[in-house]
Amino acid sequence: MPKRKNTFSSWRGRLLQRAVHAGWAWVQRTGSVTAERPGRLRFGSIGPATRLAFPLGTVFGEPWIHMGSHCIVGEQVTLTAGLMPDLDLGPDPILRIGDGVVLGRGSHVIADTTVTIGSDCYFGPYVYVTSTNHSYDDPHEPIGKQWPRMEPVRIGPGCWIGTGAVILPGARIGRNVVVAAGAVVRGTVPDHAVVAGAPAKVVRRWTPAEGWQPPLRTPAPVPIPDGVTSDQLVALSELDEETVERLARLEPEG
Repeated sequence: MPKRKNTFSSWRGRLLQRAVHAGWAWVQRTGSVTAERPGRLRFGSIGPATRLAFPLGTVFGEPWIHMGSHCIVGEQVTLTAGLMPDLDLGPDPILRIGDGVVLGRGSHVIADTTVTIGSDCYFGPYVYVTSTNHSYDDPHEPIGKQWPRMEPVRIGPGCWIGTGAVILPGARIGRNVVVAAGAVVRGTVPDHAVVAGAPAKVVRRWTPAEGWQPPLRTPAPVPIPDGVTSDQLVALSELDEETVERLARLEPEG
C-alpha cells in the first residue's frame, strides 16, 4: 500500500533545500579571492578581474606567486611556491601566471623552483604541474627521504592542457600547444603541436610551409558573423538540420 504523502514535510524539505543552495552560493561568492578581496592571502601580485573560486585548495608562498589579470582559478586548485610555507625565496617570483589563464577544478601547480604559465592558457580539471620530482639514486634510502630534483617549467602562451595531464620538471612547452588528456609531458615541445601519451609524443604539428601534418580530419569551425544577435542564434538553433543545410547552400545576394 503506497505511503501517504506528507505535503507539509515535502514543502519544508524543498524550502530547506533552496535555503541550503542559496547559502552555499553566498559562501562561494563571499569566499572567493580577488585583488580587491584577497582575504588572508597576500600574493606578490594579482591582476584586476582575476578570481580564485571557493573553496580554495592549498595555497602557500603567495608573496612569490604573481598572477595576471582576468584569470579564473577553479575550486580546490593548489598553488604553491617553495617546498613548504614560511620560507624566504628571495626577491624574484617563483610562480608566474599570465593574463587570461584558466586553471580547472582540482588542478595543482607546484613551483618549488620557477614555473611560468603564459597568457591565455586553458587547463582542464585535475591537471598537475610540478617543478620537482623525487630522486631514487640511493637504493638503500627510502625514496621519500632523498633530496628531490628541481627543474624550471615553462608553458608558452595560448596552450590547451587537457584533463588529468601531468607536466613534469624541466618541461618546455611552446606556443599554442594542445596537450591531450592524461598526457605526461617532459622535455621540449615545439610551437603549434599536439602531444599525447605517456610519455607524451608529438602526434600533429603545424608549420608555415606544410600546415597541419597529419592533416586535420575535421573542417575548421566557422565563426559567428558580426552583427548576429542572440535572438537570431536562438531561432537558428530551433531549426531542423535539413533546413539549416538548405540555408547554408543559398548564394548570398549581390
